[in-house]
Amino acid sequence: MNKAIQDKLLALMREGRDRTESLDWFRVSLGLFYLAALMTEETIDFKKVDREFNRFIYHTLGKGHTITSVLQYMSGAKVMPTVESERFMDAFRRHCPEIPIASIPFLLELNLGVAKNISGLEAAGPLADWIARRKAEAGAPGA
Repeated sequence: MNKAIQDKLLALMREGRDRTESLDWFRVSLGLFYLAALMTEETIDFKKVDREFNRFIYHTLGKGHTITSVLQYMSGAKVMPTVESERFMDAFRRHCPEIPIASIPFLLELNLGVAKNISGLEAAGPLADWIARRKAEAGAPGA
């Protein structure tokens, strides 16, 4: 988590219309960066990565928010207004071009898979349905 990424996330956050939308946009964009960083063949030091993300989250939002809470938020129905927002997608595209918009369903599906492994519950609900629709629209195999 470098300063350039932090600045991009803060700029995107400022485009939210109110405090709630800004917080939601920050959580989703930060979570997408975290999940995208997992897509590497290199060994990941999760303690170090989580510590860096948690420090940034704490300095931005204060107590009570962690990368774990961000990822939990991103696996539930509360994320739907953000992922369905054209304004968010446009802002994310402009501020965070290193993560292609087309990869968002995959990254959210990855997050749901991890949540499923932890909870033992099937990934179902509005987000799973949204991911399935996006995959079908993209003509992805298995959609």
